[in-house]
Amino acid sequence: MGPYFQSVLLGIVEGLTEFLPVSSTAHLRIAEALMKIPLNDPYWMMYTIVIQAGAILALCLLFLSRIVGFLRTFPNGESGDRTIFNHPISLTAIAFIFTSVPALLLHKWSEKNLDSLNAIAIALLAGGIVMWIVDSWAGRRDPMTEHVEQMTLLQAVWIGLCQTLSAVFPGTSRSMSTIAAGQLADLTRPAALEFSFLLSIPTMIAATGWDLVKEIHPSKAALAAGAAAHVVMTPERWITLIIGLIVSFIVALGVVEWFLMWVRKHGFTIFAAYRILLGGALLIWGAKIIGS
Repeated sequence: MGPYFQSVLLGIVEGLTEFLPVSSTAHLRIAEALMKIPLNDPYWMMYTIVIQAGAILALCLLFLSRIVGFLRTFPNGESGDRTIFNHPISLTAIAFIFTSVPALLLHKWSEKNLDSLNAIAIALLAGGIVMWIVDSWAGRRDPMTEHVEQMTLLQAVWIGLCQTLSAVFPGTSRSMSTIAAGQLADLTRPAALEFSFLLSIPTMIAATGWDLVKEIHPSKAALAAGAAAHVVMTPERWITLIIGLIVSFIVALGVVEWFLMWVRKHGFTIFAAYRILLGGALLIWGAKIIGS
């Protein structure tokens, strides 16, 4: 299988799974293992980080009018009842801070588990069970917070802290963490999903930039452990990377719109069930995927 075809497949996987609560990291690692791509190869590690930019750009494009509206009404809000502390822009920034600080402190733990399909499988399985329970519980209640504009500071802090789980435990899913946390914090499904999307923009930009810098300029400890000083780019590698970016962008455009419509009608149960099935299968056959 040539690198261009591999890039198309990985771009599809990234675009499909980045914003669904099923963990794009888990799916990319599984896909790479099935394609016999070494999970610790410096170029492919950089590749899986960079192609996230395609999905980020798609989300920014889809939410552009919403973001512009928030910026236009800052800090008083559309109804004039918001402040600098509880405007959606402020709440997104606050939630991001409460995600990034713990994630930076615990990033070494995450790196230890990134190449472990067993750790990813457990995170998929546990996250699916939690999501199923939370969505079933939330579906029997009448949430008080119907729109992002009605959120409180405490709700944003709670969601930001819960998103840290996805940074520390690969396979947990950033989307699953924030959506489940939002439902527990009394947000409706659409409101929890929208805030998850809004929070993902600064989170993904920061995480992608941070990981990319680490790959291009590894620390002294990483160099001592045998990491490459930099990734050598060839014309073929540039083309492979660009293909992945473009494909992930196109696929993510369609997935976000579909996901919003699906959740309004059906909720998250199907994604919880999928996580449980995939996590169980990966626990059973994960070793064979790598060893075969």
